Amino acid sequence: MEFFDFHHHKKYIRNGIYNLNIEQIPPDSPYSIGIHPQDIDVTHLEQQFSWMEGTMFQNCFAIGECGLDSLVSIDQKIQEEVFLRQIKIANEVKKPMIIHCVRKFYEVISLGKKARQPMIIHGFNKKHQIAEDLLANNFYLSFGKAVLYNLSLQDILKNTPLNKIFLETDNEDFNIGELYLKVSEIKEISLEQLNEQILENLHTIKNG
Repeated sequence: MEFFDFHHHKKYIRNGIYNLNIEQIPPDSPYSIGIHPQDIDVTHLEQQFSWMEGTMFQNCFAIGECGLDSLVSIDQKIQEEVFLRQIKIANEVKKPMIIHCVRKFYEVISLGKKARQPMIIHGFNKKHQIAEDLLANNFYLSFGKAVLYNLSLQDILKNTPLNKIFLETDNEDFNIGELYLKVSEIKEISLEQLNEQILENLHTIKNG
């Protein structure tokens, strides 16, 4: 069985969404494109947006990674402006958004109210309350390798509706099948059921 990897950084993976780095040429498989908070170049911001808007080819599945990160040196106000501009682009081109967020979840929730497209928090690994607040505001959660060993995260996943879940490797080196197997055990469903649900979720976010 082939499993979909919602967010990854490996060009050789075909069944998933490849995260395109700034100024990179896209693959001939699904990819996401965006300006990550750590990649914001204030001096060349217009060129970055020109590259982004000019590189949304047929296989562009989503806008991202984009979002807010309290640990990078870029001014928070600039991060918010760049994030809002990408929300506007996503609304215009009708593509879901893959969100990077570090210690700025409530700001992301607030700004996300301007989005008319589905928003997915990638690599979710936070507390129950944050998960509940995100879900209450119609965000999807994409889970990664931490689910294999983090009991608290397993509990959060157990209580996350199946129709709000995605699974990813991000830039970790492991087999996505391990994650699908673990999640099927946690959710007490078959691998086939889980796989079908993920594909249904993909169809839902792609079609708005």
